[in-house]
Amino acid sequence: MNTFELLQTLTEPPGPSGFERDIAAVIEKIWQPLVDEIRTDRLGNLIAIKKGSGRRRSGEDLRPRILLAAHMDEIGLMVSRIIDFHGQGFLRVVNLGGVDIRHLYGQRVVVHGRDGDVSRNLKGIIGAPPDSYLPVSRRDKPFDLESLVVDPGMAYDELIRLVSVGDAVTFHQPLLALENNRVAGKALDNRCSVAALTVCLEVLKDRTHAWDVVAIATCQEETRLLGAATTAFELRPDIAIALDVTFGNGPGASDERTLKLDEGPVISFSPDTHPGICQGLKAAAERLEMSVQSEFVNTPGGTDAYAMQVARDGVPTGIIGVALRYMHTMVESINLKDVERTGRLLGEYILHLDGQTLSGLAEGLMSEK
Repeated sequence: MNTFELLQTLTEPPGPSGFERDIAAVIEKIWQPLVDEIRTDRLGNLIAIKKGSGRRRSGEDLRPRILLAAHMDEIGLMVSRIIDFHGQGFLRVVNLGGVDIRHLYGQRVVVHGRDGDVSRNLKGIIGAPPDSYLPVSRRDKPFDLESLVVDPGMAYDELIRLVSVGDAVTFHQPLLALENNRVAGKALDNRCSVAALTVCLEVLKDRTHAWDVVAIATCQEETRLLGAATTAFELRPDIAIALDVTFGNGPGASDERTLKLDEGPVISFSPDTHPGICQGLKAAAERLEMSVQSEFVNTPGGTDAYAMQVARDGVPTGIIGVALRYMHTMVESINLKDVERTGRLLGEYILHLDGQTLSGLAEGLMSEK
């Protein structure tokens, strides 16, 4: 599968936090040929299972299982007010999932309204008063949400028939091919990880692996890590790995907290991760002779791993990521090769899970190495 085309398919459909239905349908169509079972739960998480060939756990119907979680929701906006200005309709909006407000002015958007029972996607722009019309204290500064309006170019009476407070607004930003295997666009956080998970499933499609693989496109990560928490609680995985993005370096962002594009997958060492899984991922990279990067974080949170690690009686968890520039904007940028390598690395790790893996994780915590 062409990685650029896969990312086009995954990033351009809408799917802000709490409104993931459209993107879930797209992912389900892609994953269907690669797995044995697939379903959507009542919160909107897409759950796919590829069965392993190993022995079932003693006294249980299930084999050991690994859960791979990549959140499918994107940042967006939500309608908070509908304004009547001399018969023309405008929308005020609030942040949904952590948009960098500095990037909003001048953006093209889609308002997801309804005409009765039929969805209506209304194109619009985000505008604001000219600087000279603002109070002196607010000139030459970034706009805040109260200064911005979504303008769909409609009469007020027509707009209130199609749009309601609480409707979602997403960004209209097709994926752009840059030089040297780079791309830029919206929703690469975290649809590029959904793409990496797809590559992993392709690697495993005709291979034998002992453990069951549970691939989940989780919902509402950007707002509350909801999908990861509920699916890890329900499915009781033996191991879980969160796939996500991390901060890529560039001018003005080049310290030890950032990672390089095109230098391979990023393995996170943090309070959210189990050292045995981190070492297992590094060993898999060595078998593939693949370069990887290590990220060291001293605080928990920020990815689905935070919720999965504490599900029920605890789940050994890892985080593997893709370096991404300009996070939470409409021009997020990654390298396609990092997506492909992440998927292949996960596939290699899964192929070597066996009956000794779990005991090895427990023993490794007491090791002097």
